[in-house]
Amino acid sequence: MRAALAAGEYESLTIEGLAAEAEVSKQTIYRWWPSKAAILGEALLEGELPGADASVPMTSDLEADLRAWFSLVSRSLGSPESVAVARALIAVTATDAALGSVLNEKLAAPIREWVVARIGVAVAAGDVRADVDAEAVAEHFVALASYAALLGTPLGEGRVAVMVGVVMRGIAAG
Repeated sequence: MRAALAAGEYESLTIEGLAAEAEVSKQTIYRWWPSKAAILGEALLEGELPGADASVPMTSDLEADLRAWFSLVSRSLGSPESVAVARALIAVTATDAALGSVLNEKLAAPIREWVVARIGVAVAAGDVRADVDAEAVAEHFVALASYAALLGTPLGEGRVAVMVGVVMRGIAAG
């Protein structure tokens, strides 16, 4: 299924074709999954989602760390497979909101954890205001990374610097 995604063939996949490949009947497929999107969702849950494991070493420079992290994620999510997975996540979410929510959480949780941890270090160092909602900042980065993946266009270093700079102006201490 992931190979078909990477080749841009998700739309051409059929339940009939999946059943034939698995050497089972269509009815067997439908007994376990209500749709092609549900099959894809389960396959994605069992595999790794691109970009979810992005992490960079934390230094004493929050802005540099966020730029490095966002650049890494953007490059990772710019691959054809990652673009296909991002678009497939939308298809899954559109047909099965509960499964889409689980998949999106699987993708977002490691991103949120890294960003929240990094902002926590910056708050402790006095570089970021103590009242900053680190979860909200992390969700902002998840949204930006997801949008870039959906477009299939990695964000260039200049765009990353601008986006991180905007965030930094909003969260910086004094």
